[in-house]
Amino acid sequence: MESFTLRILGCGSAKPTRRHRPACQIVDIHGHLCMIDCGEGSQLQMCRYGISTSRLRHIFISHLHGDHCFGLMGLLCTMSLEKRLAPIDIYGPQGLADYFKPQLAFYAGALTFPINLHVVSTTEPQEVVVEKGYRVTSFPLRHRVDCVGYRIDEAQPLPHILPDMIKCFEVPHYAIRAIKEGADWTTPDGRIIPHERFVRPARQPRAYAYCSDTASKPDNAPLLQNLTLLYHEATYAEEHAGHAHEVGHSTAREAAEIATLCKPKQLLIGHFSSRYNDEDQLLKEAVAVFPETILAHEGMTIELT
Repeated sequence: MESFTLRILGCGSAKPTRRHRPACQIVDIHGHLCMIDCGEGSQLQMCRYGISTSRLRHIFISHLHGDHCFGLMGLLCTMSLEKRLAPIDIYGPQGLADYFKPQLAFYAGALTFPINLHVVSTTEPQEVVVEKGYRVTSFPLRHRVDCVGYRIDEAQPLPHILPDMIKCFEVPHYAIRAIKEGADWTTPDGRIIPHERFVRPARQPRAYAYCSDTASKPDNAPLLQNLTLLYHEATYAEEHAGHAHEVGHSTAREAAEIATLCKPKQLLIGHFSSRYNDEDQLLKEAVAVFPETILAHEGMTIELT
């Protein structure tokens, strides 16, 4: 099975703290690396965990609060020092272009590779990337500034070939790919054998969604169905729900309530406020609503299955 792995480089937090590095995640899907958010120090975390910057294909920024984007310019400059030649595509709300274009203009003479900035909608879902093995869709979140989440869907895997049928009809190797893709097989004597006889269904495609930073937004639930893993911010405990709503964040319970609407296989919560010395409090509040919940922590790796 081809890779679909999430690596947490920073959990993010509502306040600067030494316990939580600013937000950054790496998704490895079919060998392509996608970065979601790029807080300060993201390139150092990539180095720490042995993740090559040369493999990055796309960078997705959720919003322009510093703990989600201050690491981007440094990362781009480092990739240039490493003599990167391949272009990189960066996606985010309108402010992303406004903020980074002056910086890019200043460093343009030094960068060794082209950078493509793409503005994504903050009011409606938008398909932003289509690759051979996956696609990425953005969707609006509810925060103090324009903010978007991202969903990464694996393409439907091709069905599995039945070796006994291939042997029985003496199908040559060169024809197997076409049969997987839906072609029938014509025998030397002219009989047409439907491709369904040669295959069995493949597994369900995997999907991951990232929701940070955001207040609870139940109307996104229809966009977040059939997920293997849902990441949702859980900045506050329920005792601080009032403050959470004032600043555009969610409680752990609210994150779990979103999960009950979306029904992912697993919920991953993160972006914890530094006021909590023991994040198990947040985990307990979420698990009480959605049992398949785990805490995000820096350096963790999750293989989507």
